[in-house]
Amino acid sequence: MPRIAYVNGRYVRHSSAMVHIEDRGYQFADGVYEVCEIRHGYIVDMTRHLNRLDRSLGELRISWPMSRDALTQVIRQTLRRNHVRNGLFYLQVTRGVARRDHVFPVQGTPPSLVITAKSTDPSIIAAKNANGIKAITVFDNRWDRVDIKSVGLLPNAMARQQAKEAGAQEAIYIDADGMVKEGAATNVWIVDRNGTLVTRPADHGILRGITRTTLMDVGAKLELKIEERNFSVPEMLGAREVFITAATSICFPVVSIDGQTIANGHPGSISHKIREVFFDVAEKIAI
Repeated sequence: MPRIAYVNGRYVRHSSAMVHIEDRGYQFADGVYEVCEIRHGYIVDMTRHLNRLDRSLGELRISWPMSRDALTQVIRQTLRRNHVRNGLFYLQVTRGVARRDHVFPVQGTPPSLVITAKSTDPSIIAAKNANGIKAITVFDNRWDRVDIKSVGLLPNAMARQQAKEAGAQEAIYIDADGMVKEGAATNVWIVDRNGTLVTRPADHGILRGITRTTLMDVGAKLELKIEERNFSVPEMLGAREVFITAATSICFPVVSIDGQTIANGHPGSISHKIREVFFDVAEKIAI
C-alpha cells in the first residue's frame, strides 16, 4: 500500500505530495509543527500536543488551518489510510502561500497544512533502550525563541549531523554559562548523586516537551523527587543516570557523552522504571 499524505484539503500519494514554491514555510521557515507517537493503535498525548500547537501558532500569529475537532478527524483519517498501529504522525502548519516578502501576507491568506504518517519498528527503540545511546555536547547557536516548535531547524540538523559524524545519536546544547540546555531534538534529564531527577526549567531557553511534561506525572506516580534547575556539564558527566526524552523515543538512556562513560556505562534503573510506567500515565486516544 502506498503512503498517503494530507496536503491542504486533499489526501494524496506521499510520493507526489507537494506545496507551492512560495509557501512561507519553504522560503522563510515561517511555520510550526508537531510530532506525535502512535502506540498499539492509540495516539499518545494528543491533547497536550494540540495545546502546544495552539501556543506555537499564537506566538507566531498564524491562524489555525481548521477547527481543532476537524483537525483531529483529519489526523485520524491520515493514520487510518496509512494503516499505522505503531509509529508517528507529523503535522505542519505554515503562514501559507504569498508573494515573497518578509512582512506577513494580507489578512485572510489561508495557512498551509500538511500531515504525514508512518509506521516504525518498535524493536529499534527497544534495542536503544537496552543498550543506551551516545551523545556529544555542542554550543547553542539557535535563535532565542526555541520555546516555539517552529520548522526553523537548520542548527538542529547541523548539530545532529555533527553527532552522527562523531559516532553518536544526539547532540546536547550547552549555553554560554556552560549549563546544559536540551538535545537537538530532545529534552535532557539527569539523576543526580542524591537520586533526584533533574531537568532544566522550561520557562525560557528550551522547548517544553510533551513527553517531558508527561514524565513529570510519571515521576509523581513513582514518588520520585524532581527538580527543575540548571545543571552543568561536569554535573551531567558525573550523574548516576542521563537520559533524553521525546515523543518518538519516550526515554533513551545516555551511556556516553563526548566519549566519557556515564556511571557504569549501562542504562540505569530510573529510566527503566519510567519507561515501564509511562504509557499507564500518558493520554491514549484511539485512532
